[in-house]
Amino acid sequence: MLGRIAEFFIFGVMPLVVGILVVPELSVAAERTLKGEVMYRERIALPPNAVLSVQLADVSLADAPAAVIGEHKVAPAGQVPIKFKISFDPQVIRLGMTYALQARITVDDRLLFISDTRHQVDPLSDAPQTIMLKMVTSSEKPAAAPVLGQSWLVEYIDGIGVIAEPQATFRIDEAGKAGKAGGSGPCNVYFATAKVDGSTIAISDIGSTFKACAPEIMAEEKALFEALAKAASYHVDAGKLVIADKDDRVILRFNAAS
Repeated sequence: MLGRIAEFFIFGVMPLVVGILVVPELSVAAERTLKGEVMYRERIALPPNAVLSVQLADVSLADAPAAVIGEHKVAPAGQVPIKFKISFDPQVIRLGMTYALQARITVDDRLLFISDTRHQVDPLSDAPQTIMLKMVTSSEKPAAAPVLGQSWLVEYIDGIGVIAEPQATFRIDEAGKAGKAGGSGPCNVYFATAKVDGSTIAISDIGSTFKACAPEIMAEEKALFEALAKAASYHVDAGKLVIADKDDRVILRFNAAS
């Protein structure tokens, strides 16, 4: 009888021990890596403070910002060819969607080189990738479109996604390079100070009224205010105002109000 009890405990414990040991191996195996290099044709050297950024993104939706799946930054970038390695979770890759690599080289937030054509990839392939960048000349840099005095409807907020209701707005008064800004948030009326210079924008001193709304609405409003505070650059394209942070990541998108 004692022998059977001992046998039960020995064989009962073993699966638990084995289960604990294999978990880390499964976690490591779940991560995939996409490798490659970045090049350009111009025979010029990069400054010592140049920074390379390469992103793997889901570009399936033409009317929405690309969803970044993984990113690798090389700082300092060194000289071409510059190697990159993007780690990502393969479980986010979906059949039938379109994925691409996008890269840029900047110096002190000034764009020097960019991938100007879509570099489509299969993220689950082990094939090394070579991204050819194009030098950005002064004539090719996007000019800032008028943004002052126009009312905008908030369409997308970083961390929340696309929002429709309740409708939120944004406006910068026509007061030169620095002026009052604000609008109606998902819950409260808000106000701020905005400085616009060329294609750069800075929004500060954000305040609002103190109305309380449902938790999910308050979460949208908090994300809106946080994104506004991170604004660094903007452009207007096809009636949409797009605001990016200092890393050129889209954090806000608006539709022009009629």
